[in-house]
Amino acid sequence: MNKPLSATSLEPSDRLPSRAPDIDALLGRIAEGAADRERERVLPFAQVDLIRKARLGALRLPIDAGGAGLSIRALFEIVIGLGEADANVAHILRNHFSVVERLVRRPKDDQHRQWQKAVADGAIIGLAATELDTPKIGNVTPNTTLTADGDDYLLNGTKYYSTGTLYSDYVLVRTADASATNAAVLIPVNREGIELIDDWDGLGQRLTATGTTHFRNVRVKRQEAVFDAPDTGYGIPYSNTFAQLFLTAINAGIARAVLRDASALVRTRKRTFYYAPSELPADDPLLQQTVGQIASGAFAAETVVLAAAEALDIATNAFDAGDEKAVDAAHRAALLSAKAKIVADEFAIRSGSLLFDVGGASATKKATNFDRHWRNARTLASHNPNTFKARSIGQYEISGTPLPAKGFF
Repeated sequence: MNKPLSATSLEPSDRLPSRAPDIDALLGRIAEGAADRERERVLPFAQVDLIRKARLGALRLPIDAGGAGLSIRALFEIVIGLGEADANVAHILRNHFSVVERLVRRPKDDQHRQWQKAVADGAIIGLAATELDTPKIGNVTPNTTLTADGDDYLLNGTKYYSTGTLYSDYVLVRTADASATNAAVLIPVNREGIELIDDWDGLGQRLTATGTTHFRNVRVKRQEAVFDAPDTGYGIPYSNTFAQLFLTAINAGIARAVLRDASALVRTRKRTFYYAPSELPADDPLLQQTVGQIASGAFAAETVVLAAAEALDIATNAFDAGDEKAVDAAHRAALLSAKAKIVADEFAIRSGSLLFDVGGASATKKATNFDRHWRNARTLASHNPNTFKARSIGQYEISGTPLPAKGFF
């Protein structure tokens, strides 16, 4: 058994890893040079390796499995901090923590326990789920195939938006067998037949390696394939709520990063506008007001994310306990997460623009790279657009129609 992550003075559900006893110090190291990396397109392999060595990916594992036993709320507090430090690095870990929730946190057999040990030892998991072919509405059957070959399978297909996989040790692949039964395959990224391509060219989140992954006759062991079921993995209702809220938490972190940069910018500025009401920018009531708006937005974004995370804790605990009301709790968590997304996305995007109101034209110089905050927030918000979220929320509030149990709700 891997040595468990040691406790701190925090409550058992909020323990932090012994190899990273000071989370703030770790986040500080990740934040160093984040703007330069993004501007020069330096992939953050070193920063992900810091996370791997700190075993940060084991925060949600039980203590007796070598993890920290964190609640979802406590985890998302750290995710928000990571989003503030470097939104790209935070996004890289989104799929890792989502897979841990689905397949690793509560192992069902020896194979699951092997995955759990790998995560406890620091392994990072990526994801290959999305395909460019346009399916019928509501159809989630992948075109990536899992074909029987003796006692094992052969995996073939191409995936896009494989966020974080380039930095990972394992990758979870969404696939389907000959009977069109969906499955999740979890395999090492260095297995023969896997090709990772860093071809993501989005306006934001430029370092997440959200690129293409090819699978060509990749051998998969029977025990490495987990087929969907009502109580397993992707078959669980509202199983994607965690992944959606994770993205929203990163935007809350971006809002905090904007506040940090806006405050520092006003504090250190010497020049001001010709018609400014005060000589020093720091004494300018208009700039103070703008920073106050940014601060309020960051607070609101963080607050709604953590409220939704608490609801997700309740739902997860209900499923773990076999509570008959678990699906109802999961629906409430999905509803709050959808509402949180609408609020946090709006504040993060708006704050990214307000930053230039306190900096003026000089803040638009490429050297500052302040525009990354708006670009990154806008890119994250584009994942599963808010229009669909708002419509479903309104439909529920008006007529009680439940949110979709599949997709990113």
